Amino acid sequence: MASGNTPTLALRSAKGVEVWKLEQNAQQLTFHPDARFTPDQSKSCRAVVYSPDGRFLAWANGSTVQLCRVLPGAMQSIASLPRPKACYLRFSPRSTYLMTWEVYTENPQETPKEKPNLFIYRAETGEEEFSIIQKRHQEWQMHWSCDETIAALLVGGEALFYDHGPSGPGFKQVAKRFGSLRNGGLSVAPGPSPPHIGVYMPGTKGAPSMCRLFKYPNLEMNQPVASKSFFQADKVDMMWNRKGTGLILLTSTEVDTSGESYYGKQALHYMTPKGDSCGIQLKAEGPIHDVAWSPKSTEFCVVYGFMPARATLFNLKCDVVYDFEPGNRNSIFYNNFGNLILFGGFGNLPGYIETWDLPRRKKLASFKAPDTTCLEWNPAGDTFLTATTAPRLRIANGFKVWHYSGALLGEYNWTGELLEIIWQKYPPGTFKEVSISDEKIVGIVSTTPVASKQKYIPPGARNSVTVTASGQTIDVRPPIPGLPPGYRSSTQIKNSRKNKKAVNKAAASAATANEGETGGETTAAPAPKKQPPRKNAKNNADGDLANGNANTNTKSGGSSTNESNSVPKVSPTGDPNKDKKIKAIHKKLKDIKVLKEKHERGEPLVQTQIVKMNSEGQLMKELEALKVA
Repeated sequence: MASGNTPTLALRSAKGVEVWKLEQNAQQLTFHPDARFTPDQSKSCRAVVYSPDGRFLAWANGSTVQLCRVLPGAMQSIASLPRPKACYLRFSPRSTYLMTWEVYTENPQETPKEKPNLFIYRAETGEEEFSIIQKRHQEWQMHWSCDETIAALLVGGEALFYDHGPSGPGFKQVAKRFGSLRNGGLSVAPGPSPPHIGVYMPGTKGAPSMCRLFKYPNLEMNQPVASKSFFQADKVDMMWNRKGTGLILLTSTEVDTSGESYYGKQALHYMTPKGDSCGIQLKAEGPIHDVAWSPKSTEFCVVYGFMPARATLFNLKCDVVYDFEPGNRNSIFYNNFGNLILFGGFGNLPGYIETWDLPRRKKLASFKAPDTTCLEWNPAGDTFLTATTAPRLRIANGFKVWHYSGALLGEYNWTGELLEIIWQKYPPGTFKEVSISDEKIVGIVSTTPVASKQKYIPPGARNSVTVTASGQTIDVRPPIPGLPPGYRSSTQIKNSRKNKKAVNKAAASAATANEGETGGETTAAPAPKKQPPRKNAKNNADGDLANGNANTNTKSGGSSTNESNSVPKVSPTGDPNKDKKIKAIHKKLKDIKVLKEKHERGEPLVQTQIVKMNSEGQLMKELEALKVA
């Protein structure tokens, strides 16, 4: 980290707006309010933002928009802008202008009933420079070139261009106009001036949608430097790299007509100002979770597919450079130097985080940060911040700072609702590129409670479940609440008695059949005739036995034992191995019979079931061979 530059944190919560600083104590970071900043105690703050170079800080507190200058020893107030309804704030690339936007409203009682809702102020003085009616909620902001000489605004279905060059009229006059953009999009490329302009024109009446690139100020329809047409695009996100040499188009539809996905259909396309365009081919089906350019502008990464999702690096020719191992991830974060990449699994995933050393293609750490709603790299590039914020999660709000090796350096548990937290920005070149090592940093142990991994047992089943030595779980609760364990009803006792009779009868039938096949070589002793006991006595005996009150000296118990001992176990072939094979074949033939019945009823069968059903003939041959032998 550069000497004398320690990024601060701006926090927006239900208590107001605060600025905190970080202090390093051994291996732990501590957080304290910055004495240079006087906290704003307004309870309805809607936005807070640092300028791209970190010189200015602005926030909307529900009554005004406060603008202040960040100095090494103090926070100097510049202006209090009369914008009580402002909900979005943004600075221009060089921090010259501050843009504020509020929800558009009409009041028939006032004249005029339509009033501007997008305002632009000069950051140095707080003077209003421009205002206009902007009904768009998305892409409301002014688009700037990197040197702020060209500003473009999409209003309705028309793009308005303002020239802020040395001889330009600025906001006083519209320099260029571009129409036919209703429900379309606009993007100004970074890089040297004059910039390239990307426009998205939706298709109508069966015509394809189209994205075209123009070189400002040549904005005629017949003067594009590149063009790409595609179908199935209700929305297009245009993403430039930092140098303005490549443009990625993420197209999406709200409804997938093929029915393959509930969330619509997505596709990726690539364009360059040189006129090249192509589709980006992905290796797996499924949604496109995230796309991000490397800060070096030489490659980009895509996370896509069903979970576990794939992540792939592409070069500027859309060739695959590297495939990361699949994992539970849905977001991508590069540090400011592009030598570290972080994959996160947030939202419906429980906070999986992976950090990778890109030059060496090596995974550095893999851990979890549960309940993370936002993540941002430190401008120094070696640490990052995760936070749990409202309104996504209204309990257990707070933030943590992590090292790229996976060590937790510091955490703070917020009291109440934390709405937003951001790092202070710095101009490019302030920090040197961090050198990556495999050394594991010793961090602290989080005080956040960890969710239990034990299987949930409802209160009624607790202390009523036993686990045997083999790992089998046995529920000893009675079938009827309030009765002692092991109790069986009279119906269960009758069913148990019927099952015993059926088993004894089947065993006797099998013994008789075996005697007939062996020709009487083995003669079983005749079973003694048992006198049936009285009905009431039998029921009482079975009931007592089931409920744990059996008398072991009863006659019925003794006669049952003698009867079971009198049935001999006769082998069908005399060879135990052959008997096992015959038994297995009979089981397979029984299963085949069931499959045939399903097939006749028209039920679908899988391939393995069809193969098993076709093996009936071979099984019959094997069975005959065993019996003959």
